[in-house]
Amino acid sequence: MKSFSFNTFQTLFLFYLSTSTIFFSPPSISASSSSSTLTTTQILKINQTLLSPTGIFQLSFFSYNNLSWYLGIRYNIDHDNRTVVWVANRKTPIQNPNTFLKLTDTGNLIITDQSNKIIWATEKINKNSTLKKNPILQILDSGNLVISESPNENDPTKFLWQSFDFPTDTLLPGMKLGWNFDTNTEKHINSWKVTDQDPSIGDISFKMHYHGVPEIFLWNKNRRVYRSGPWNGKRFSGVPEMQPFTDSIQFTFVQNDHEVYYTFSIVNESLFSRLSVDSIGELQRLTWIHSRKIWTKFWYAPKDQCDNYKECGPFSICDTNASPVCNCIKGFHPKNHQAWNLRDGSDGCLRDNKLDCVSDRFLHLGNVKLPETSSVFVNRSMTLLECGDLCQKNCSCTGYANIEIVNGGSGCVMWLDQLIDIRAYPVGGQDLFVRLAASDVDDEVVRESSDRKTAKAIGIMAGGAAVIFLAVGICFLWRKKKLQFLLNLKGKSEKRAGSSEKSQDLLITEGVFTSNREQSSETNMDDLELPFFDFNTIIMATNNFSEQNKLGQGGFGIVYKGRLLEGKEIAVKRLSKNSGQGVEEFKNEVKLIVKLQHRNLVRLLGCSFQMDEKVLVYEYMENRSLDAILFDKVRRSSLDWQTRFNIISGIARGLLYLHQDSRFRIIHRDLKASNILLDREMNPKISDFGMARIFGTDQTEANTVRVVGTYGYMSPEYAMDGIFSVKSDVFSFGVLVMEIISGKKNRGFYSANKELNLLGHSWKLWKDGNALELIDSSIDNSYSHSEVLRCIQVGLLCVQERAEDRPTMSSVVLMLSSETATIAEPKNPGFCLGSTPIETDSSSSKKDESCTVNQVTCTMVDGR
Repeated sequence: MKSFSFNTFQTLFLFYLSTSTIFFSPPSISASSSSSTLTTTQILKINQTLLSPTGIFQLSFFSYNNLSWYLGIRYNIDHDNRTVVWVANRKTPIQNPNTFLKLTDTGNLIITDQSNKIIWATEKINKNSTLKKNPILQILDSGNLVISESPNENDPTKFLWQSFDFPTDTLLPGMKLGWNFDTNTEKHINSWKVTDQDPSIGDISFKMHYHGVPEIFLWNKNRRVYRSGPWNGKRFSGVPEMQPFTDSIQFTFVQNDHEVYYTFSIVNESLFSRLSVDSIGELQRLTWIHSRKIWTKFWYAPKDQCDNYKECGPFSICDTNASPVCNCIKGFHPKNHQAWNLRDGSDGCLRDNKLDCVSDRFLHLGNVKLPETSSVFVNRSMTLLECGDLCQKNCSCTGYANIEIVNGGSGCVMWLDQLIDIRAYPVGGQDLFVRLAASDVDDEVVRESSDRKTAKAIGIMAGGAAVIFLAVGICFLWRKKKLQFLLNLKGKSEKRAGSSEKSQDLLITEGVFTSNREQSSETNMDDLELPFFDFNTIIMATNNFSEQNKLGQGGFGIVYKGRLLEGKEIAVKRLSKNSGQGVEEFKNEVKLIVKLQHRNLVRLLGCSFQMDEKVLVYEYMENRSLDAILFDKVRRSSLDWQTRFNIISGIARGLLYLHQDSRFRIIHRDLKASNILLDREMNPKISDFGMARIFGTDQTEANTVRVVGTYGYMSPEYAMDGIFSVKSDVFSFGVLVMEIISGKKNRGFYSANKELNLLGHSWKLWKDGNALELIDSSIDNSYSHSEVLRCIQVGLLCVQERAEDRPTMSSVVLMLSSETATIAEPKNPGFCLGSTPIETDSSSSKKDESCTVNQVTCTMVDGR
């Protein structure tokens, strides 16, 4: 964050007043007050300020070392740091404090000293000497510094000059990043120097390349380090996280004969957001949190290994959830096997078989970042079929795709050379068709030419109906017999094992849902793609699972603290031999966590699997679990309000990653205080993914006959009907929010009205206008009332009875980060509680459980 002291202004101003050099100048703006405009008869001195109409931005001189001075536009909202978003003279710093800014009669802006030496001037200074009619300089609330001939001019085409045409390191709402073909001018952003106190031009830049299909590249000097991918009508192909917030931020891409540019706009005027390039090499979207008076990193790139430009070389795909991350496209093999085996895929891949042009086929790759589009054939009027036929006829064509994906897809982009910088996404990518030799492509994954497909369809349709009916009949009989076989098998198993129960939930194998029990063999663990620890190593690290090393105990086993021989501290989760979590849940947790990388998710270091011992090894969390502090009468006083707010925000960001930004859409299903771990700095990390489930890209909810989780945190539709979705996790998050604020458990909470749990109590206080009574009495009074009320309101929105009324986690994160964001009024919550005070996986108990949803009580019996 760029910051400086204003004390230097006073020192230099006194120096200016005491200097013996006196020079003639027009009247200046009063030093005791700020103005919103500057005319040709005024000057702006070192210690003076020009403010935008509502005071959001200011124009003034600044310095970090009292030696070099710069004229810049800064946010006026962060009074401590004064974030700089534009610098006029970044190439020519001012060395003399007796310097001022002046607007000339010709409408040019200059910085000059007492000897009238021009230090900096607008680029039109030598191009236009025509006198203007009363030119005026003003800074708008958009952050745009403009020169016009009218103080109320809002038409950019009538500006004589504007700072938005000359971005520095920041793209503000309304700024354009791209090219103007009429004037042959480019707009891009450049970082500051390596130090954040040197505004001169740094090595990192973000520029649009308009040849072929336009893309934006992040550069480090002359080296490309990141590529946005082409615009596909909704977002950049390489930024699947780029979701338009219709009530907050909207993204725009324009391409025509006159210009091509990218910009964004803010719908919610209370939200402040900017796109910047950092001197360390990051492209960052930052948003301002009013309550905490800080900028937070909302999104950044490059964020992982596959964001690195050409990480895997030609004709290969980068996938952060694969090991290694580089994989050759089907029909290709590594060019450099030795380097490939050492996990260096930069040389890429070569074809297995030569193309013959006539009989070549096309492999369909879904959900990928399109290859680099700098040198491609483009036709925006073609359909995908026409594009494929044209590619088939052109022997140089190596692949093709739609340009845009909206309205079913349109336009044609064809690659005539190597396919470079492809990466895979779980959702949000595009379809790409890659040319292969016919022998390298299976029939079910090819896209045939329209002529060949039409001819083939005629023959298929003749017998299609009969085949379909026959297949359906066979499938029905087979499923009926298999179901009967499984029921018989289960009955025999229950007789042998007594009350032991095996999960009938879907297994997750290589990202595909399956109910095939044979795939859960306890000896088949080689597909976990995770380091294995020798069980003796675990025994030594935990001192043979010593009671003194015990950190806690949950429904599926005990967690121990351990220390490896090299000194690294670890947390070891030893699954109980008679727990409800079997091999399926064990493999599920491993497969999920090893593929998830986020600062608010616990990191899995490895596992151990030997005979009937199943062990997971995690990073060690110094402050253990949230419930151990939050519900402890002595320790909870260490959780001040700021810490609690940070924990709430961190959990929200972790859930947003699981629901939207990770490779899979993941439903946790057991979010609770004991599954939130805290590191040394009290940063929250979501843990325990044994009950988590993956959703497909087009899947919104699922149903299970085995309700798992913890009563008190379960949503009504899940506890009663077994229906779960992302909104189930949202409900659990809402319960957590209320518990963190109050320091009390939802289940086991008793108020004067015995019918109310914590949610009911909170709802009553909210309706009565007494919501602040909910806050934990151990918290001192140094908290923001508005921030607490906002969190309570968000929490109540999350626990609303109807799933469709609850917000998504992206909305939750936005509401938590913006003090002035519009937040709906909550409706009545779902008061779902277990009758038993014992916290347990519901599937492990044979007792019936009662659940009350807004005074309607029913009885739930575990599905078998």
